[in-house]
Amino acid sequence: MTAGTETRIVIGDPRDFGRVAVMFGGSSSEREVSLQSGSAVLKALLGRGVSADPWDPAGRSLREFAKVGYDRVWIALHGPGGEDGTMQGALEWLGVPYTGSGVLASALAMDKVRSKHLFRATGISTPAYRVVRDRQDAVLAAEELGYPLVCKPAMQGSSIGMSKVFEPGDLDQAVSLALGFDDCALIERCIVGDEITVAVLQGRALPSIRIETPRVFYDYRAKYESDTTRYICPGTDDSDLEEQYRDLALRAFNELGCSGWGRVDLMQSRGEEPEVLEVNTVPGMTSHSLVPMAAKAAGIDFGELCWRVLETSLATGSAHKPSGIAVNGA
Repeated sequence: MTAGTETRIVIGDPRDFGRVAVMFGGSSSEREVSLQSGSAVLKALLGRGVSADPWDPAGRSLREFAKVGYDRVWIALHGPGGEDGTMQGALEWLGVPYTGSGVLASALAMDKVRSKHLFRATGISTPAYRVVRDRQDAVLAAEELGYPLVCKPAMQGSSIGMSKVFEPGDLDQAVSLALGFDDCALIERCIVGDEITVAVLQGRALPSIRIETPRVFYDYRAKYESDTTRYICPGTDDSDLEEQYRDLALRAFNELGCSGWGRVDLMQSRGEEPEVLEVNTVPGMTSHSLVPMAAKAAGIDFGELCWRVLETSLATGSAHKPSGIAVNGA
C-alpha cells in the first residue's frame, strides 16, 4: 500500500467505540445501494462485537437521534443528504463523531463541478470539461470538446443520470437526463481506455482495480447488477504505473481535504498519463463494491475493513475518544 500523510488510530476493544449508529438508506437516488451497503456494514460490526444499531434518516429524525445518545456514527449514506456534507455538518453540530471526510471535503467531492475546478487549479490531470445549464451550453461544449462526450449531473453518484454521447443526435436526451437531477451538469471529454479506481484507507492507497465491462460504460447496472463486469486487481502488472495510480489518487484525495477512507476514479488512454475523474467519500460496500475488493487484495477482510473505517471516526471528535488508543501508520 502506498502511504499518505494520515495515520491510523488503532482500536483493539469494541467497547471503546461505545454505541454506534450505522446510518444508511436516506432519501437520495442511491437509497437502494445505501441499504445494501449499510446492512453489510452493520452485520460485520455486530460480528466483531461492536454495539451497533441501524439508523435510516429517511424515517427517523435527528431530534430522535440526539435523544438516543450514540457515541459515533458509521456513515453508509450515498449521494445527497449523506455524502455531501449535510449529515456531517449536523453530526458536528450535535458533537457526534462520524466516519470519513469532514463537511467541506464531503461537499467538494460530491460536487463534480467544483472538484474539477480544484483539480485543474492544482495541476491534477483531469479530462477537459464544460459546465452546462441548458441545451445551448451543451451544443457549445460539444463543439469545443468534440465527440464522444460524457454528460453527468453535478451532484449525483453511482453513475446516476450519466450518459456517453457519441453523436449530436444523442446530446439533447443526455442533457435533459442530467439536468433532471441538478441545476447544472458536466460535459466531459470521453477518455477511451482503461478505467482504474484506487481506494484510500487511513492515509494509504490500496491496490488499484481495473474495470472491464461489456456495457457502453461502467454505469449503475454494471456496478451493482451485472455479473459480466470484470475486476482486475492490481489493475496493472507494471509496478511503476501502479505507483503512479496510487500517488495520483492520494494527491486528488488530499487536495479536496478528504480523510479516513474513500475511492478515487481514474481513466487512462493508451500511451497517455492517467487522469482523475472524481473522488467518492462514501463508496459502496455491497457485494459488487470496489473498496472491499481492494482491501481483500491488501489482506484486509470485510469485517476488518468495516472496523478500520469505524476507527476513522476517532479523527472527527475528541469528546468521545477513548483513552489508551495507539497511533501508528499500519
